[in-house]
Amino acid sequence: MNPMIKQAIDELQELAEDPTVPKNVKAKINEVMQTLKNEKDESVAVHKALNDLDDISNDINIEAYTRTQLWDVASILEKVV
Repeated sequence: MNPMIKQAIDELQELAEDPTVPKNVKAKINEVMQTLKNEKDESVAVHKALNDLDDISNDINIEAYTRTQLWDVASILEKVV
């Protein structure tokens, strides 16, 4: 696994364990992590994850700092493609 993808998964895991993140957002974050872990084609996985992260970051229920963390993960993944 690409070390950048591993780093992104680690950061997403921290968000998924954050008690301030709404449950529906945690569920979407877990889906992104599964995509990154299970998709055979790295490029496809990253593109799917970036699309999902964009959708999650537009959720009005998340805190500004959580949105910033999601953008940070997206920046990491953008370096992969």
